[in-house]
Amino acid sequence: MIPKIIYEDLGLLDYKKVWDYQVTLFNERVNQKLINRNLPPDQQIIPDNRLLFVEHPHVYTLGKSGNQNNLLIDSSFLNKIQATYYHIDRGGDITYHGPGQIVGYPIFDLGQFGMHIKQYVFSLEQSIINTLAEFGITGSRLAGATGVWLDPETPKARKISAIGVKASRQVTMHGFAFNVNTDLTYFNYINPCGFQDKGVTSLSKELNAKQDMTKVKMILTQNIISLFSNSTAKMYF
Repeated sequence: MIPKIIYEDLGLLDYKKVWDYQVTLFNERVNQKLINRNLPPDQQIIPDNRLLFVEHPHVYTLGKSGNQNNLLIDSSFLNKIQATYYHIDRGGDITYHGPGQIVGYPIFDLGQFGMHIKQYVFSLEQSIINTLAEFGITGSRLAGATGVWLDPETPKARKISAIGVKASRQVTMHGFAFNVNTDLTYFNYINPCGFQDKGVTSLSKELNAKQDMTKVKMILTQNIISLFSNSTAKMYF
């Protein structure tokens, strides 16, 4: 079976609306897998996989095991900077989403790709690393942490992409955030991903020029599809 991936670019959209949409897609796929268990193979319905790209208005999200003290501002200051805050059910600690950042939410059935969750996170990281390479930037991993980093083992270590996911019955939701033209000042109000001694960066900062979001999205989707199921998956736009 060749996995089917449907790509959706949701544009700029409120965080809660997209979270609700993810939950709907996630539950549909988990429920269908449960139904399929009681059906012969020829009667089973195999759901598609979705790859959602979106930019959010300013928002901070805290993972289910995160430390709320890593949000360094109170509700009145959140209002002042026109940001919202959600404590959600993904892994990881606190992060920021905002305009100029590609947020990717893969609703994938990992069983279709023959992957377990560690391979999945590795592949998401690699898709960002491969995308950075096309812009002449070397991205890598930091031991003991998820996401993609630049110069990770040096005092200049800085994060360019955060990853936090949830999975049940091999179906995933939540995903990654890739800083492209992101306003990095919003990271000053948190300890990003719980780190107090690491910086953050963006593609535009590293290249000293604003980037074409459409071009970056195109390169990134190509890298994602090439890493999943050894390019046997089919992407539908």
